[in-house]
Amino acid sequence: MKKVAIQGTLGSYHDIAAHKYFEGEEIQLICCASFEEVFAAVKQDSQTIGMLAIENTIAGSLLHNNELLRQSGTQIVGEYKLRISHSFVCLPDEDWDDITEVNSHPIALMQCREFLGQHPRIKVVEGEDTALSAEIIRKENLRGHAAICSKAAAERYGMKVLQEGIETNKHNFTRFLVVADPWQVDELSRHRNKEVNKASIVFTLPHTEGSLSQVLSILSFYRINLTKIQSLPIIGREWEYQFYVDVVFDNVLKYKQSIVAITPLTKELKILGEYEDGKSTI
Repeated sequence: MKKVAIQGTLGSYHDIAAHKYFEGEEIQLICCASFEEVFAAVKQDSQTIGMLAIENTIAGSLLHNNELLRQSGTQIVGEYKLRISHSFVCLPDEDWDDITEVNSHPIALMQCREFLGQHPRIKVVEGEDTALSAEIIRKENLRGHAAICSKAAAERYGMKVLQEGIETNKHNFTRFLVVADPWQVDELSRHRNKEVNKASIVFTLPHTEGSLSQVLSILSFYRINLTKIQSLPIIGREWEYQFYVDVVFDNVLKYKQSIVAITPLTKELKILGEYEDGKSTI
């Protein structure tokens, strides 16, 4: 049985993504209140695997998670792209006319802004987690309260679904990373028999003209496709940035050569993981 640490509670989107990624395998979830706790769980027990959201097609990147990943010493071993569909749920014996307040994670609320705009009389309150909002309403019998969460969370906590698919944009996907202790990477890769065709790297650059364009030109020369580039300022070092880059490739040798070629142009280059490109699923 695999132990998987996630942010959130049972029925959360992290829970759904973990079971989708490890479909057919028996897993034990370790529910954490924060992403810091996820990495702490992996550090405490090298057999524990972490799963964390890293970006959403609507809300963008979770910048703090990039930094946590870099500092953690863990390696990315896989990813999963989950279609996010939100439901508006309440206690089983209540209905639309009873609802005066809705609770959910701030990103979920943002993704349902158009729907919430159609119900201006309902007070919007931010919570720690989508599924946890439903769980609290059910356990504490909070009458007049609704939650925005997954349909799976509603079913788990015995909540009534008033409306499904309330997200504004139906092309709403979240990309989750699967991370592990570096000593476990080879074993996990062999067990899942995955083909490495994607990598995540981070590096800093000297504050000189054309430093980034040189790196990008080399990657282009080796036919390495950039799927993401994110810059973050380095605290305490004015006008210097860390660049988080995701690349995909169909030739591992050319990818390795490109890394060797750009290394002299960068500072503090680190490979965060080499893994198989995850496919978007509904």
